[in-house]
Amino acid sequence: MNNWIKRNGGHLIVAAIFFILTYAYFLNPIMQGKILYQSDVLQAKAMQKEIMDVKEKTGHAPLWTNQMFGGMPSYQIWAKYGKNATTYVIDGLKGIFPNPVDTVLLYLFGAYFLFTTLKLSRWLAAAGAVAFAFSSYNFIYIEAGHANQAYAIAFFAPIVASIIMTLRGRYVLGASLTALFMAMEIRSNHVQMTYYLLLAIIILVCIELYHAIKSGLTKPFFKAIAYLFAGTIIAVLVNAGSLWTTYEYSKYTIRGKPNLKSETTAESAGLDKDYAYTWSESPTEIFTFFIPNAYGGGSSTTRGEDSKVAKSLIDKGVDAGQAQQLASQLPLYWGNKPSTNGPWYFGAVVFFFFVLGLIIIKNRIKWWLLGAVLLSVFLSFGKNLPFISDLFFDYFPLYNKFRAVESTLVIASLCFPLLAFLALNEVFENPDKAFVFAKAKLAFYITGGLTLLMIVLPGLILSFKGTEHQNLINALAQAFRGDTGMANSVANALVEDRQALERQDAIRTLIFIALAFGLVWIVIKQKINTTFAAIAVLAVVLIDMWSVDKRYLKDETFVSSDVLNQAYVPREVDEFIMRDKDPNFRVMDLTLGNPFQDSHSSYFYKTVGGFHSARLRRFEELVQNQFTKSVNQDVLDMLNTKYIITPDPKTGAASMHANNTACGNAWFVKSVKYVKGADQEMQAISSFDPQTEAMVDESFKKTVEAKTLGYDANGSIKLVSYAPEHLVYQTGSTANQVAVFSEIYYDKGWTMKIDGVEQPYYRADYLLRAATIPVGNHKVEFIFHPNSYYTGENISLAGSVLLVLALAGAAYSERKNKQPAKA
Repeated sequence: MNNWIKRNGGHLIVAAIFFILTYAYFLNPIMQGKILYQSDVLQAKAMQKEIMDVKEKTGHAPLWTNQMFGGMPSYQIWAKYGKNATTYVIDGLKGIFPNPVDTVLLYLFGAYFLFTTLKLSRWLAAAGAVAFAFSSYNFIYIEAGHANQAYAIAFFAPIVASIIMTLRGRYVLGASLTALFMAMEIRSNHVQMTYYLLLAIIILVCIELYHAIKSGLTKPFFKAIAYLFAGTIIAVLVNAGSLWTTYEYSKYTIRGKPNLKSETTAESAGLDKDYAYTWSESPTEIFTFFIPNAYGGGSSTTRGEDSKVAKSLIDKGVDAGQAQQLASQLPLYWGNKPSTNGPWYFGAVVFFFFVLGLIIIKNRIKWWLLGAVLLSVFLSFGKNLPFISDLFFDYFPLYNKFRAVESTLVIASLCFPLLAFLALNEVFENPDKAFVFAKAKLAFYITGGLTLLMIVLPGLILSFKGTEHQNLINALAQAFRGDTGMANSVANALVEDRQALERQDAIRTLIFIALAFGLVWIVIKQKINTTFAAIAVLAVVLIDMWSVDKRYLKDETFVSSDVLNQAYVPREVDEFIMRDKDPNFRVMDLTLGNPFQDSHSSYFYKTVGGFHSARLRRFEELVQNQFTKSVNQDVLDMLNTKYIITPDPKTGAASMHANNTACGNAWFVKSVKYVKGADQEMQAISSFDPQTEAMVDESFKKTVEAKTLGYDANGSIKLVSYAPEHLVYQTGSTANQVAVFSEIYYDKGWTMKIDGVEQPYYRADYLLRAATIPVGNHKVEFIFHPNSYYTGENISLAGSVLLVLALAGAAYSERKNKQPAKA
């Protein structure tokens, strides 16, 4: 034991520092028992309401929820995946550490593992880990509530480390760790982040292949690839349940193919391109990599009392208080993204060493890091660099399934500190100090000179005017009753405020670059040993990154639990609706702005609207065609919209009225009208009587007319038992009739039984279920039991066993190899 502590004492000290730093960052909120206020988490709380209520009552979380969009699978909202071993690892981390301490610790330890795998000293690896972990967007994602995204990013570094370990010849250990960390990555359930990581890994493998061919070492390379392939297969098996359900479901969401021919284009197999490119990085916005406020910071960034806008307004006779209020409302962020929580800041010190790495590093890993950075940066430009972005969007598999293309910069946020600290390691270890110093001076001239230019002449490169600048002037002129002179004065003052913010941060950056260069000079002059130099770099990097992160993920972001609970305090209308004992009606709430982009109402009752980025495409098409220009009452009726909430035009107060024409949970129709294709079906429901007629695609005609149809005006069908995954109806009729159920049609898991015998059902009215119910009294059941989940879970169990065996085998192999040979 003592020998183990002696061998690993340095790592334990680093680990202790990581814990101290993380808890210190969140010290005040933790001490006060506060919780991180995350808008996305609040949205998720409403999305999950029915799932969690059922889970608390029965112990089983349903795989379907009717809480939003009329009903949808809950795979991408909340699912347990209890036969996946990594589920318990993640649950354990979240149970031991308060949110978001667990995420930051994963950032730190994962990056530290990567840097030590690259043979950096412990303190240099620790400094590199801090540089990666405290990269601004790693904290901004936490602040925004993108918990799954942050977790996925945290496993980037250990996955890369495990792959490099395997390529270096430690096949069993490297492949086993690849399986573990890749399984954790996939379980984080953010396919977009995993996809971007795979793009970077493909570049790495291609460069390693080129080197293997060039050096005649193809045999060990392909052996390593075989091991990595086996490890990846295990990771996939471990996550079979989540991957299978996600793949199956994705084809029917807004990321799948359109059903309407009128919306089908060459690119329509995924998201709409304009939607996917909405959050595109401006080319010059990359200056935020080393000057955080180069583009005005975040959308909520404000200037203090020294605001030029406020001064301009005061000079025009506006009251000081009103001037400050108006100044705070004008956006300092001037990029062309609709909004942003903050900049992609990789650090001034990291930027200096990254440029030095481009100059001084000879290892082939530089070309991987440079290639990955360039690809991630170019792709982040989206609509601002369509030549490259469209190539990937149109031709690369799955790329068109993802939105917010600026997210590709997560790869750059890993590669920047990697190359930076490999460069610093070269400074420490290269015996040719004159050569190192010459290259360091060149890097200083480049980075310092560029930063100095951004201090002296920032307008030479940046305009500080957004694409909507003229529209802003027009709006100001209108607000100032046609005074265009005052509007232009305020707009010019806004530009000055933006320049002041940029200049202030550029000065800050120049100081940190100078400190970094000074540390290099001290090391080269041998005035300090490399250990103390690495610790000094760690301290400087921490101060640099910490101070920027605190602009976005700050103590004020945390609130007491009472504040979070107040986010879902029912209004009087909500309380009235919740007294309705009908188990499965819907509500249309028009007081939230766009009801299809907010899940708040879904916390209280089942809604027509909601919020989810993976909603069913058929429902999205229904919204676009039946609710965008005007609300189609017929469609509201068929969705059993029992209550409609509207805002008072004068006061904005919510008022509710009952919709007496709502069709109910299920009903018999007099007639069936056949239509050809989705376009005709959509057109047919634009104006029809859903209570008496059903619009059915002609592909279902044989199923509909398998029995001779009639109509019994006195026939009855009633929902007698409700659970999200199991609905039971009682019917009575003197004729074979078509029943329409106000439930979303999704045939990947739903089965219908009549008196315990499975029977066919079909789609009606574009997205509802319908079935031919035979004469007599019957028990009709709809049961959701998707094979993709349950069979996938059994595969996950087998994969989890293989993962445990692989890790145990790797541990045994490593221990055996370390034992001294017998004399």
